[in-house]
Amino acid sequence: MTIRTYSEIKRKLSAGEAVVMTAQEIKNCTEKEAAEADVVTTGTRGVMSGTYGVFTIPIKSSKFSKATSLSLNGICAYPGPCPNENLNLIEAVVFGTASAGNYGAGMLFRDMLENEPVHVEALSKDGKQISEEVFFEDMPYAKLMSTRNAFRNYSAMTNPLDHALTTIFHALDFPSNYKELTFSGCGSINPIQNDPSLETIGIGTKVLMNGAEGFVTGTGTRSTAQSPNLTACADMKEMNPDYMGGFMTSEGPECIVSWGVPIPILNDSLLKDVRILDEQIQLPLLDVSVRKPIAYIDYGKLWNEASLSVKVHADECRKCEVCRVVNSCPMSAVSDAPDINRHRCFNCGLCSTICPDVFSADLGSVDVNIDGIMRNIPVACRQSDRARALKISRELKSRLLDKTFVLTEPVEKLRP
Repeated sequence: MTIRTYSEIKRKLSAGEAVVMTAQEIKNCTEKEAAEADVVTTGTRGVMSGTYGVFTIPIKSSKFSKATSLSLNGICAYPGPCPNENLNLIEAVVFGTASAGNYGAGMLFRDMLENEPVHVEALSKDGKQISEEVFFEDMPYAKLMSTRNAFRNYSAMTNPLDHALTTIFHALDFPSNYKELTFSGCGSINPIQNDPSLETIGIGTKVLMNGAEGFVTGTGTRSTAQSPNLTACADMKEMNPDYMGGFMTSEGPECIVSWGVPIPILNDSLLKDVRILDEQIQLPLLDVSVRKPIAYIDYGKLWNEASLSVKVHADECRKCEVCRVVNSCPMSAVSDAPDINRHRCFNCGLCSTICPDVFSADLGSVDVNIDGIMRNIPVACRQSDRARALKISRELKSRLLDKTFVLTEPVEKLRP
C-alpha cells in the first residue's frame, strides 16, 4: 500500500469515499480487502478502576460558605479544587474506587446518568449540615476522566495457594489450588493492541468514552512501553449508561469503562498491526496473590471459541428460595432469576458457572504446564466484555461513515 496522510483520509471520509472497518472485520477479510482500509475502529470494555468523575453540584436548600466534606449516595467525594465561596455550588471529585459498602462509584455514575436522585450530604465551613436530593440533569458540569484506562492488554489470574482469597480479580472468593481462572482484556480488538507503537493514538486523539466523544490527554500511571495505557476525558452528559457501571468483586466494587478508538491506516506497519489475531497475543497467567507470572497463554484460547454472551434456559429454573446467581451477580443484572437485565449484564459469565442448567456460556479453559505439571484451568469469570466492545467499535464505524464523528490528528506523540 502507499503511505496515506491524515488529510487524505479525512478528505475521503468527508466525501463519503473512505473504507472503514471494525477491528474484527479487518481480521476476517482477505489481504487485498484489508489493504483498502482507511480507518479501523477498535473497542474495549472492562473493569477500569483508574477512573474518576468531576462534578458541579448545585445546592438549593441552604445558604452556606463552602463545603468541607461531602458524600453522594453515601460515597465519599472530595470538595474542590475551587471553593466556590458563597455561590451555593460544590465542585467535587469522586474516585472510581470509592464505595459505601457494596455500592461503588461506578454504580453511582451510572445511576446519575439514568437520572436517579443523588442524595447529597455535606458539611460547610460555617458548620451547616446540608442534606438534599440532586438530579444529574441539574448538574451544570460532569466530566469523566481517567488516570489509566485501556491497557494494551492485561493478564489472567489464578490462585495457587491452598486457601481462597478475596481479590479485585474475581467476583467471588478466588478458589485455591488452580481451580479457576479469571482474565481481563479484549484481545485483538483492543485499541492499543492495534496501534502498539502509539503511532496514531496521541494527545488530542478523539475517542468514544462510554459512547461520548472525548480526547486522549496522555499515558497514565503504570504505563510502560510493554504495557501502555491511556488517560482521557469526556463529557459524562453525553455518555450511554449501557457502556458503564460498577462491577462487584470479592474485595469491593470497581468501575467499568468502555472505549472506542479509530486507527487511521497510514502505512504498512499499521496495516500489519491491525491484522494481528487473538492467538498471536501473549497473555501472562499470574499468581493472584503476588501478581507474578507462572505461565503464558494467549487470547485465542480465551476468546476464539468462547460465548460472548450468556444464554438463559428459563424452563430449567427451579426458583430456589435462595438464588446464588442473584446473590453473586457482580452487576446486579439478575435480580429475579432467570431474567437477565441485558442493559446491565457485563457478559462476565459467572452465572453460567454457578447455575449451568439455567445460564449457559462456554467460557473455555486453558491447558498450562506449571512446575512440570499439566493443568486444565477453567475460566470462571471475565472482567472484560468483548460483546459490548465489539458494539462500540461498530458504533464508532457508523459515526465515522455518517460524519457525526470527525477523525482528529494528535497534536503530540505519546511516549509509552
